[in-house]
Amino acid sequence: MHTHTITAVPDIPYATPKLSSSRENLIRAGDHLWRVQDGAGRILGHLRIAAEPLGLRYRAERLHLASGAFRLIGEFWTVDEAVQTLRYLR
Repeated sequence: MHTHTITAVPDIPYATPKLSSSRENLIRAGDHLWRVQDGAGRILGHLRIAAEPLGLRYRAERLHLASGAFRLIGEFWTVDEAVQTLRYLR
């Protein structure tokens, strides 16, 4: 009887996405996660990259302080759309 060993593939951090505007900054918070800060340094939310069969999706999320869990605000095909959603839904 042969046994097969399954080796986990390590997560490779994505490069920081490029924003078309300099109104916000992305600060790395994990391999696939960034804090979105406005020009004054206030945290607007988080940006998470998720790989899907059709390409990368950008998830706009907010941290729910009471539970410590991230809540999905929206999922987008461009980083700019995700960040704009966090900017306007304060």
